[in-house]
Amino acid sequence: MGISKAQVEAALDRFALPDGGTLISRDMIRALAIEGDVVRFVIEAPSAAIAQQMEPLRKAVEAAVSQLDGVSRASVVLTAHGPAEKPPAPSLKIGGHPKPQDGPTKPSGVQRILAIGSGKGGVGKSTVSANLAVALAKAGRKVGLLDADIYGPSQPRMMGINKRPASPDGKTIIPLHAHGVTLMSIGFMLDESKAVIWRGPMLMGALQQMLGQVEWGELDVLLVDLPPGTGDVQLTLCTKTQLTGAIVVSTPQDVALLDARKALNMFETLKTPVLGLIENMSMFICPDCGAEHEIFGQGGVAAEAQKMGVPLLGALPIDLETRLAGDGGTPIAVGDSPMAQAYARIAQGLIRGGMA
Repeated sequence: MGISKAQVEAALDRFALPDGGTLISRDMIRALAIEGDVVRFVIEAPSAAIAQQMEPLRKAVEAAVSQLDGVSRASVVLTAHGPAEKPPAPSLKIGGHPKPQDGPTKPSGVQRILAIGSGKGGVGKSTVSANLAVALAKAGRKVGLLDADIYGPSQPRMMGINKRPASPDGKTIIPLHAHGVTLMSIGFMLDESKAVIWRGPMLMGALQQMLGQVEWGELDVLLVDLPPGTGDVQLTLCTKTQLTGAIVVSTPQDVALLDARKALNMFETLKTPVLGLIENMSMFICPDCGAEHEIFGQGGVAAEAQKMGVPLLGALPIDLETRLAGDGGTPIAVGDSPMAQAYARIAQGLIRGGMA
């Protein structure tokens, strides 16, 4: 007389599991079939990880069922409930030599790319970039901000976010978001206290990655916060990217203007349209008496803009709250203060001019 399913199940019910219960009480047996004197069934584990640990049990069960009266052979298969656990995503690496490309490119879905540059450091270019990005977002534009200052990335601090972007495949980079702006910075990839010690090709490769491998999505405008000066990053961006144009930030001080003219000359040489100038730290307004003090001189940037035939997009005073807001990770443009309104006017000017 052949064996019955009830007899097989009774044998299986004697196999206790490490975390309690048996194969039968835990309902882990599937597709039990008896074909003559051959018994076949499946043990379904709760997960792939647990299934890997149950192989010794599978062998023991298979051997025990094979020894039952009326059974010549048992075939037991071990499987797992649900999909197998995914392996961790490959590590994303930033930097390395750039890959060849046929000509200037633009990330898919990005309508305009505006470079924000300066001839020298310390003129507030990154502060202007962060606040202008927020002001444009508040005006209803879809805005991205790329921190291309590889040696001194400051947007993670100014925008109040600093965590490593996700990468599902070790190549695609999922950007971060703050204050309505889509963000990418080399600062997200590195320890804030560590210096970036790279030669030119590494800088060029990193910039290429942050432009081409980031999933920017649909953007009206991508602002690129450039490092100060006229180096490798500027050269790469202007020659390898379809730039809409550049905005130059300077203070009214003569020394700053000397370097700003070099930045303007660089953009002209690289056939990148200069869309306008922004005068930062144009004056200090005394909080007690309201008097205006032109600490760094008067009208230098406005005169330079007139000489070049480009608009002066705005003049921004020195403001303590702007500095505190940037250090605190919430740009002043997020609010509705007079400085926020000043950035809003610059943003509206860019939108009216079809530049953003």
